[in-house]
Amino acid sequence: MLLLAAGISASAQNNGNNNNFETQMRKLIYAQSAINQLYVDSVDVQKVTEDAIRGMLKELDPHSTYTPAKDVQSLNEPLNGSFEGIGVQYNMNSDTLVVIQTVSGGPSEKVGIIAGDKIVKVNDTIIAGVKMSREEVMKRLRGPKGTKVNLGVLRQGVKGVHNFVVIRDKIPVYTIDAYYMIDPTTGYVRISNFGSTTPAEFLKAAVFLAGLGMKDIVIDLQGNGGGYLQAAVDMANEFLDNNEMIVYTEGRSTGRHEYRAKPGKMNIGKVVVLVDGYTASASEILSGALQDNDRGIIVGRRTFAKGLVQRPIELPDGSLIRLTIAHYYSPVGRCFQKPYTKGDKTKYDQDMLERLNSGELMSADSIHFPDSLKFKTKAGRIVYGGGGIMPDVYVPLDTAVFSRVHRELAAKSCINKTTLKWIDSNRKQLIKTYDVDTYRKAKAKQVENAPYEVKDLREGFERFKNEFEVPQSMIDVLVSMAKEEKVEYADSAFQASLPTLKLHLKALVARDLWDMSEYYELMNPLNEIYKQGLEALKDEKLFKGIK
Repeated sequence: MLLLAAGISASAQNNGNNNNFETQMRKLIYAQSAINQLYVDSVDVQKVTEDAIRGMLKELDPHSTYTPAKDVQSLNEPLNGSFEGIGVQYNMNSDTLVVIQTVSGGPSEKVGIIAGDKIVKVNDTIIAGVKMSREEVMKRLRGPKGTKVNLGVLRQGVKGVHNFVVIRDKIPVYTIDAYYMIDPTTGYVRISNFGSTTPAEFLKAAVFLAGLGMKDIVIDLQGNGGGYLQAAVDMANEFLDNNEMIVYTEGRSTGRHEYRAKPGKMNIGKVVVLVDGYTASASEILSGALQDNDRGIIVGRRTFAKGLVQRPIELPDGSLIRLTIAHYYSPVGRCFQKPYTKGDKTKYDQDMLERLNSGELMSADSIHFPDSLKFKTKAGRIVYGGGGIMPDVYVPLDTAVFSRVHRELAAKSCINKTTLKWIDSNRKQLIKTYDVDTYRKAKAKQVENAPYEVKDLREGFERFKNEFEVPQSMIDVLVSMAKEEKVEYADSAFQASLPTLKLHLKALVARDLWDMSEYYELMNPLNEIYKQGLEALKDEKLFKGIK
């Protein structure tokens, strides 16, 4: 108590210099000490401290954040390129974990777990039929490399629960969702985020596609929320000439730092980048670098507009602050960041709604840029600042592709559940009919960097793509699922939605049998930005002045 009184007295003596950093730090310490010692009820010191940190960051920009120690690992896993676990892709069908695929060469595949298996028990804990959250399931499956976990598995056509002992290992996390050839000379690569492994993944995909005849490329960054700055820089480097500016950062205490291209340009012709309102941060760096250096055409809608640089600052207990220290600027000097009011994150989070209400998502004519926000590239093309990357080819939001009933069926997982249930009864026949095992063996060779024939990866899928039609039995399951989830619709609306629903179901079957590349190959033709990107490739006027 004497110490506290002395502290308050010292604070009073410094009252004339309230802006002094040390004075303000003492104020915080004294306030927390007073709460801890004098408050009427018991106090959770950790919670009070974390609330204070969050409160300080809340008054800054929308992207300075605090992460508790227990959440730091899961926050970093998508960017670090790996985690430690059993190596399965899975879906929760009702309250049962169904394996979609095992990771090639991973611990689950090694012990014989296969797609379609239902994991119902982890060690001594039943996880099926108990309404356990996805987070709780994941916590039980993951664990340090080298540790053992006992799994109880149900398998179609096999009686009883079978036990598998899996030794956990490092499981790779891939940031490239899909890559395939759109036509004999055009490759497609979809990047979900920018992690530490993205540049290497991209080069591997590009080499594979080049071997199939790729001359031009479509890079899909729709929905890509960003990630590591250096990953975006390394990717841009592959397309640009030596010493061309990729991006620069500038902040009050950090000064200016430039990132320039080094020798290593890829032998690729035309480049088209697909973006939307959720393309952010590192994705905007890559898009801006290609646009400003006249190296590619951007197709889609204005990007998210996140141009703030965060530095991770680890605190003594393992928790983390991501503190904004600088702004990103494109090569011609555009700041990516959209305007914000400090302390008002609600308005910032409603930006996409504002874009919808203003008409921006429906018409390029609704977007107006003052002359002060217009910049010129070396080739004399006009590009715009003021927040985000404005595409060279604007594509309005298409709300007619997926009907209300389709969106509601998807939102309530009816479409996913239908696929899982139907495949569960037809998996063996599908694998045999479309020679999926040959694909999986070839894919395993690819993981091991061993040679394989491209036809091993494509032949079965090409037959599926051309021949498979969603049977009425699957539609019957979907209708049953819709009733269970109380999705109401008129029969005419359902029939009108049926062609798109069938394509969606077919794509999910392909994802289950093969991978995400096959899923996107089937679904992308529904995407208007994708379709306009392919049209842009044919327009020589757009590529005038583009390297």
